[in-house]
Amino acid sequence: MTQHLSQALQRIEASPTTAMTDRASELRAEGRDVISLSVGEPDFDTPPHVIQAAKDALDAGDTRYTPVTGTARLKEAAALHFRRDLGIATDPSQVIITAGGKQAIFEALAATISAGDEAIVPSPWWVSYPQMVRFCGGTVVPLRTSAANGYRFHPSELEALITPRTNWLLLNSPGNPTGAVYPAEMLRGIGEVLRRHPQVLVMSDDIYAPLRYSDAPHATLAVECPDLADRIITVSGVSKSHAMTGFRIGVATGPDWLISAMGRLQSNSSGNPCSISQAAAVAAFDGPQDFLADWREAFRRRRDMVVQRINAIEGLSTPVPDGAFYCLIDAAPLMSRFDGDDGKLALHLLNHGVATVAASAFGGADGFRISFAADEAVLAQALDRIEKALS
Repeated sequence: MTQHLSQALQRIEASPTTAMTDRASELRAEGRDVISLSVGEPDFDTPPHVIQAAKDALDAGDTRYTPVTGTARLKEAAALHFRRDLGIATDPSQVIITAGGKQAIFEALAATISAGDEAIVPSPWWVSYPQMVRFCGGTVVPLRTSAANGYRFHPSELEALITPRTNWLLLNSPGNPTGAVYPAEMLRGIGEVLRRHPQVLVMSDDIYAPLRYSDAPHATLAVECPDLADRIITVSGVSKSHAMTGFRIGVATGPDWLISAMGRLQSNSSGNPCSISQAAAVAAFDGPQDFLADWREAFRRRRDMVVQRINAIEGLSTPVPDGAFYCLIDAAPLMSRFDGDDGKLALHLLNHGVATVAASAFGGADGFRISFAADEAVLAQALDRIEKALS
């Protein structure tokens, strides 16, 4: 049978991170001993009060359609989250609830990108950013960063890439795959550039905001540059902060016109997010947040162990990530052994029992990303395997 795939679909590929995770699962099912460090998923249990809220919603029969863009109660709770945790003063009417943060990002881009529009995407980037831009018919303009500058760009580097066709800048802080965090002063410098280019919208992906390891408070562009708020959409959620990846709830806030446009798209695609998941997310935002301090400290210990171990392996190096739970590892001195192909390096590590993701999947090169969202004993065993595989 002839396959009739759209031009839009032919412009994108499946997510390399999920592909590697799926492959690790397949190998485990075959009886192979594989440690997966390829997926960004907290290994902690979902907080009990969140689980209870989901059970209560089931018992109450909350199993019907909700408003397409989310329940009023969750929009209020999300607005509280944006004010309390990110410093963004927003109204529930300016909030949309989506089936995961990924859907919010896709809807915002799909509602605004036309053929030929350009989106500036700092690299290394989260794997889905460029795929979404291309699917919508846009052109990805990479903004290269490196470990030498903490995987952050200077405002002048941004301005050098802006053209009359630029309509998006995608920011992710703390970032995936690097853990890079943009401090307030850097965001204000970016804002100075954006004021000179009023056609540029900004996606501020703050999903990892609760997972920062410095004493400085989280900084976000909508707060540091409030005069630009009418062209900034900020995305957050409960997946990373509350170990609720399977619940698939994202939240976003931004200007009325963009939230409305995203809602129009959602009404004709997925419809409302899961009603039970929405009830659980209300409890996540409204309920106790004190457990996060313990989670952060556990992630910090894991980060420090992984960074120390990686930098002790000949040929590998990684900076200390300021947030999230990833290390992007440079393996350039070893790449001649793998014909300069970090995909072959990732396959080599998989054959030695550790699932990672090649840096090239993120627009990088000569290395791989690992997630340290795993128990310390598991991480230690994985690092032993990596060291043996590359010795």
